[in-house]
Amino acid sequence: MASTRRRFLTTVGTAAAGAGASALGPQVLAAKQVNRARGTNETALSPQSLLDRHAQQQFREAAAEHKEITTAQTDPQMPTQAEVESWYTDRRNWGRWGDNDQMGAINLITQEKSAAAARLVQNGRKVSMSRVFEPEQHFIRTNARPGGASSVVDYYGFIYHGQTITHIDALCHMWDTDGMWQGRDPDVEITTQGATFGTIDAWSNGIVTRGVLIDVPKHRGTSYVTSDRPVQGWEIEEIARAQGVDVEPGDALLVYSGKDAYVRGGGTYGGGDRPGLSVTCAKFIRDHDVALLGWDMMDARPDPYGLAFPVHGVLFNYGVALLDNALLEPLAEACAEEERYEFMFMGLPLNVARGTGSPANPVAMF
Repeated sequence: MASTRRRFLTTVGTAAAGAGASALGPQVLAAKQVNRARGTNETALSPQSLLDRHAQQQFREAAAEHKEITTAQTDPQMPTQAEVESWYTDRRNWGRWGDNDQMGAINLITQEKSAAAARLVQNGRKVSMSRVFEPEQHFIRTNARPGGASSVVDYYGFIYHGQTITHIDALCHMWDTDGMWQGRDPDVEITTQGATFGTIDAWSNGIVTRGVLIDVPKHRGTSYVTSDRPVQGWEIEEIARAQGVDVEPGDALLVYSGKDAYVRGGGTYGGGDRPGLSVTCAKFIRDHDVALLGWDMMDARPDPYGLAFPVHGVLFNYGVALLDNALLEPLAEACAEEERYEFMFMGLPLNVARGTGSPANPVAMF
């Protein structure tokens, strides 16, 4: 393996997968810390420094994931280790739409499904699910024109994967020891120049379908989900029933857990232990043939089953698109005001060649 490719997979891929975390320490922790200069025209962050900072974050998260799990499983509703593992080995969607399929569960969004979603629009109210996007690098250049006219252009430099920018994960973004989507070998399909299979441009026609919001805090009578009580799959079922909606094949499932209220209350959401969704949500997603999962809080940590990707595993096992870091608080408020929890969902990733994902500004329309 070429040295540049080895370095790339070590700092980005391996850290994210949680494998070989101890080997990452020396090179990641030695990375130079560079802070963006404020109020100047200096070029404060190089692309390499952005990669280094991202690798440090991934290393910390991988180390947290591989702490020894000592919490005993006492809830009788919780499945056994063997049951959980079977959800991701026996119920994979690999080959379901053909061995070379790169659309995954987005195949469930047929023309008829999108047309039915459009019929949900009654008053035209629109709600964005995107957080404010502030690139790590933002350079401006003005261009003078004859006669005093002028124009301006921007340069953006950023890493959108992680826990700050609202983005959609492509099917090639993650994998386990059995491979990435369709069992493909990431050593073959992923290079330093981009991915060659399961890339984000497979969804370039957009993801337009019925959206369903699950408001967990409202159902619980709290402001946000806490670490000691992750969201469970059967709870999503109960909440949907209480809200008067069914989750149907091809739907975009938006699970609101109250991340922003959690942060306002003094919580820190990032690597290490954090509130979020239990692996039991993966079974719900597979049982209901969900096409896209959007969430403000992601996989709960620590995972009592020791999985690297408890719920993120739906990406490469089931082919479910992931809308990470969604801003769902305004949507929850809109659903309460509209007195309905279904709407037309529109997620339009950028048509990026060889991309492992894309920033997005998904919109719900009522």
